[in-house]
Amino acid sequence: MDDVQFLTGQFLLAMPGIGDPRFERAVIAVCAHDESGAIGIGIGEAIAGLGFHALLKQFDIEPGDAPDAPVHSGGPVEPRRGFVVHSTDWGGQDTIDVAGRWALSGTVDVLRAIAEGKGPSRWLVALGYAGWGEGQLDEEMGRHGWFNTPGTEDLLYAVDADLRWESAFCSAGIDPQLLANSAGHA
Repeated sequence: MDDVQFLTGQFLLAMPGIGDPRFERAVIAVCAHDESGAIGIGIGEAIAGLGFHALLKQFDIEPGDAPDAPVHSGGPVEPRRGFVVHSTDWGGQDTIDVAGRWALSGTVDVLRAIAEGKGPSRWLVALGYAGWGEGQLDEEMGRHGWFNTPGTEDLLYAVDADLRWESAFCSAGIDPQLLANSAGHA
């Protein structure tokens, strides 16, 4: 297991034919990955009909000047639990740094800060997360399932959710139209 590459701060891109419909065309920002497992936040799909203002209303927070940004489907685990992936220029009581590339917060203080105009300069909100147990992601990386690429700020904040999967492959020099739905064996 010494040759395992930990993927914190990377994006996982679902390969065509991943075999799990919950992850078709998924883009996952890996926020923690070590020998114990991994956690990531899905950033490739917005939840239809749910915007940031409606989420704030559930917490009785006035949106102030905050934009009514889309809320992302972060993953199938705890789909009612919220997370904010954001720039490293803000930190709260539970904020974790993700390889110096972005930060992750999961408490209501970041929502209040954004609504008050005192939060991170760049952010996105997601409900739920993707999680892997010990060795699970490492095993999936060895099969035809995921492709990893460096997590960049532009892909995280400047590309619409529905365009991230294709844009991420293109930024890695891969035309997603040419990807096969299964892996071959030599």
